[in-house]
Amino acid sequence: MERNALLVGGAVAVVVVAAVTAVLVPGVLADPTDEGPIRPGPVDVTDVSIAAGPATGETVTLEIQSRIDHRGNPTQNVSVLVRAIDAESGLLATTQRVPVGNVTRDGETTATTNLTVPREGGYDIEVVLYRDAERVDQARRSVRGVSAIKPPYLQSTTSFTETEALPPVSFSIEDAGENRTTLDLTATLTNTGDEPADDLSVTFVLRQAESNIVASRTTVDAGTIRAGRTESVDAAATVPDGYNYYIDAVLQRDGVVIDTARGAANLNPTRTISVNETTEDVELRVEDFEDDGGSVGADEEPERTRTESAAPGFGVVVALVALLATAFVARRWRQ
Repeated sequence: MERNALLVGGAVAVVVVAAVTAVLVPGVLADPTDEGPIRPGPVDVTDVSIAAGPATGETVTLEIQSRIDHRGNPTQNVSVLVRAIDAESGLLATTQRVPVGNVTRDGETTATTNLTVPREGGYDIEVVLYRDAERVDQARRSVRGVSAIKPPYLQSTTSFTETEALPPVSFSIEDAGENRTTLDLTATLTNTGDEPADDLSVTFVLRQAESNIVASRTTVDAGTIRAGRTESVDAAATVPDGYNYYIDAVLQRDGVVIDTARGAANLNPTRTISVNETTEDVELRVEDFEDDGGSVGADEEPERTRTESAAPGFGVVVALVALLATAFVARRWRQ
């Protein structure tokens, strides 16, 4: 009995001491589930995509979407730093930081960044993910051929054809006069769009192959080209005979160059050129390309002159022989 009483008294004493301690020392009996500050959940960059945005004559805007994956506890103060680095020089072109904020739900979140860079060459895009001031992940993508992204005024569904059966630039001989040849020029255009194309013009420029002298230039209206149709534009040009020419065709809309093409006209039968190369140099007469056309043909040569001079005769030899004979005769006579 005394033993039981002793045990009960001890238990009561422990309870009293615990109660007094809890009152005098707060936090001793803390909630066992309280583990201190909540640890933020992990975040990382799962994907980076790049799209072409608005473009001007000098710059283009790249729309960069960074997909951020999050799991677990909420993560505070997340941000994305995006940098564009010139692929050729390695120099930093531009940079921008975009705040994402607090990420609480599991799954992916998209951060969109717009970077404006010069419309030339290519770029390496770096995406760096931050949590507070700590870098937690990064990704890298590349984009090339930025110059192919055209501003609205350069965009067109009409261009020169690119087939061997229907070349973009061709010519025929309309008239072969004295020292002059008139060419009938043809440019072939195709509209690959869904709407008619109008306000188009084609300029033909003929340049002598070796000297690059412009022999003729003419501009003609291309009219209206219906959707999905191929049309031809014709013009005439007169140039000096006996030379080879590059035929440059320039497609324009409201003074803006949309497309270009090149052909070759071989009017010198002894030498030929192609669009990409020449075989040899030829003698050039600049007067053939004057406005009055000149009066000397390309095949004419300056008249050659011949100078004759008299060769020495036998007069000196004969005189010497006569002198020797006279001396011999005189000697015999004295004897």
